[in-house]
Amino acid sequence: MKRLFSALLATLIVVFTLNSCKKDINYAEGTLNPYAALYVLKNAYKGTDVQLQTSNMEGASITGGVVISDNAGKNFPAGSLIIQNTARGLVRGIVIDLGTATAPVIPGDSVNINVIGGTLTRVGTTLLLKGLSPSAITKVGANKPVTPRTVALGELFTNFSNYESTLVKIIADTKPLPASGETYAGNKVLNDGGINDITLHTQAGATFAVNRLPASATYTGIPFYGASSSDYGDQKQLRIRTITDVENASGPIYAGWPESFESPDASVKGSYNMNTAAVPNNNIDLKTGNWKLEQSILGNLNANRDRFNAPGVQCIRMQQGLSVPGYVQMNFDLPNGASKVTLWQGAYGSDVSSTFKLQHSIDGGNNWIDDIAVGRTTANIATLTAGSKQETYLLNISGNVRFRIMKYGLGASSGTAVQNGRLCIEDIAIYSN
Repeated sequence: MKRLFSALLATLIVVFTLNSCKKDINYAEGTLNPYAALYVLKNAYKGTDVQLQTSNMEGASITGGVVISDNAGKNFPAGSLIIQNTARGLVRGIVIDLGTATAPVIPGDSVNINVIGGTLTRVGTTLLLKGLSPSAITKVGANKPVTPRTVALGELFTNFSNYESTLVKIIADTKPLPASGETYAGNKVLNDGGINDITLHTQAGATFAVNRLPASATYTGIPFYGASSSDYGDQKQLRIRTITDVENASGPIYAGWPESFESPDASVKGSYNMNTAAVPNNNIDLKTGNWKLEQSILGNLNANRDRFNAPGVQCIRMQQGLSVPGYVQMNFDLPNGASKVTLWQGAYGSDVSSTFKLQHSIDGGNNWIDDIAVGRTTANIATLTAGSKQETYLLNISGNVRFRIMKYGLGASSGTAVQNGRLCIEDIAIYSN
């Protein structure tokens, strides 16, 4: 009996394993699902051109998504259509090259596309779907706005293929600072104070090509492998669609910023409350100057707990459950005021959220004034309970200024009444006025 049971169990395991590897089946009809997410479509490309058939699409014939490109701005190759969708937590997009034709769709339209007979090919590093006509595209919905993923420029550069042909948002400076009257046309270098650059590319015929280029701004755009002299290529570019994709223009970032908390090593400030020769009264020398890290440490466990941005490996982690405030505070002034401050924030690991606020001082730290982030109506900011988010503060401060983050001392967490988990802070950037 035991042998029979063991054999039956082994058979069931094999059957389950085989079935778990198959594409979803519509058991009511006994047919394979005709729809394939974009990550399935893109996986059909194995290094050489492939004509799509149900046999290499796991039985599917249709893909789809939401239109994110906008050819009204004339900043993408003629005849190109870019869609994105999300499946199994993967956000993916693709460029559909319709040649001389134009699809009768606009940003926010939801579409289904019959891909059978189309060809996946690479031109430069860009993966394209070619050989389809507009008749293969069916509009199935409208007004489906896509929220861009906010991403640090270093992360975008490092993992560009994960963001290619999707909608993202970055905050960056033009490098070097634009000359008087300089416009968007051509290739401009974007940098957020880190080691990586991204090219902001604007075609000569773009509707905003002659607009004046800002020193720093928030850009919504599509990561795109392009070239200066042809439609597609190998250069990592960000392309905005229209001038409305540019927000929060400001002065340039201060030299040496953002403060990324990468130096010194996390072990130097490994306790939340320290008063030693190396760290007197929680004061520590970081890249940008001397800071007070009160009830705060340098954290570097992993990206699923401490919320640091690639390619860095450290961030600030602030203590939980305290009845007194915690501080990440500059002990020095910047001389030319501030037009903007950005920072990344998120709850540590699976902790509950917490509340903090940004403050500034114009009298050497004697008095502190609350700042309010764009899109918020209060200075008290609840953090996310997963991942991280970039906050933007538009300011108009002249002369000497310093900043701090104050985490509220709300006491021990208790259900939904009191939420006071650990807080991660990363990449604080200050822009001169």
